[in-house]
Amino acid sequence: MQRYKILVLTDHRKHSKENSLYDLVHSMNHHQRCAQLDIATRGDQLNDLFFKEHILKSLFVVKGDDDFAFHEDGRAFKKHLRKENLNTYDVVWLRMPPPLSKEFLNFLKKQFPLILFINDPDGIYKTGSKEFLINFPELCPPMQICRSIEDIINFKNRFPIVLKPFRDYGGKGIIRIDGDQVWEGNKQSTFTELVDKLSLSEIEYLGVKFLKNVSKGDKRIVVVDGKIMGASLRLPAKDSWICNVSMGGSSNHSEVVAEEIKIVESVNPKLSEMGIVMYGIDTLMGDDGLRILSEINTTSIGGLPQIGQMTGRPLVKEAVDLIWSYVHKKISKEDAISK
Repeated sequence: MQRYKILVLTDHRKHSKENSLYDLVHSMNHHQRCAQLDIATRGDQLNDLFFKEHILKSLFVVKGDDDFAFHEDGRAFKKHLRKENLNTYDVVWLRMPPPLSKEFLNFLKKQFPLILFINDPDGIYKTGSKEFLINFPELCPPMQICRSIEDIINFKNRFPIVLKPFRDYGGKGIIRIDGDQVWEGNKQSTFTELVDKLSLSEIEYLGVKFLKNVSKGDKRIVVVDGKIMGASLRLPAKDSWICNVSMGGSSNHSEVVAEEIKIVESVNPKLSEMGIVMYGIDTLMGDDGLRILSEINTTSIGGLPQIGQMTGRPLVKEAVDLIWSYVHKKISKEDAISK
């Protein structure tokens, strides 16, 4: 059986015990397709030349063995460090928190053209902007790209709206506008005050219609190589309209409904074409009571261990089987073409 060497790139500095990296690494390492699994972190200064300066140097890595576990002091990333050349690996798995700079993603793609990336750096960058949702207008609430105050005024005059910064994440920077009233998080102000604030910076927002059923929650659906793995429903905190857990929301088990299956079937071909293997889509309850697409996330998707615990399914193992199957399929195809 063909076996492969894989390197995981991460940044452990904001990890918690809930981070799915550790469970995924253990399962990946025990798979029959795995010849070697190492992890390199941006959180180690020894790797600054690579991660920050984009200079080709050996990376300091640790083995993803059974001793690899979360510790608040990050000791797992300091034990038995050794140098490795990135070109010794067949696969690089990007498990780094967003946002990832265009410069870094371009560096990876240009310098290592023969390595299989999960997910592909070009795909991560293109899908990492809220603007990418414009490709799927039939799946989303009414949307408009807003690059000026005039764009915002024209859009908000139609109905209450939400402005989402192109490349912020985790609910950061989101603005809700209803007439002359504005909310940034739970902080309320006026539209005139917002205009004064926005006049000092570049304007790049995806404007979307504010949905009256937002209190019914934001559902995260995890997909691996086109297969839906499971879902969790994030509900907003009391007196809040933002569902992100990082902004005070709560996470609960949920089932995937028919319209969400159709959403995945619609977006997956384009994402697959862009080299996106593992991703999450977020859905909200539309004004008609049906779930609609609100976000596509392709960087360091988590949640599988928690969803697995809620459902009783071995979701981490199932996901890892799909990832290794994808790796073998892609590399075997490239080898056949090269011959």
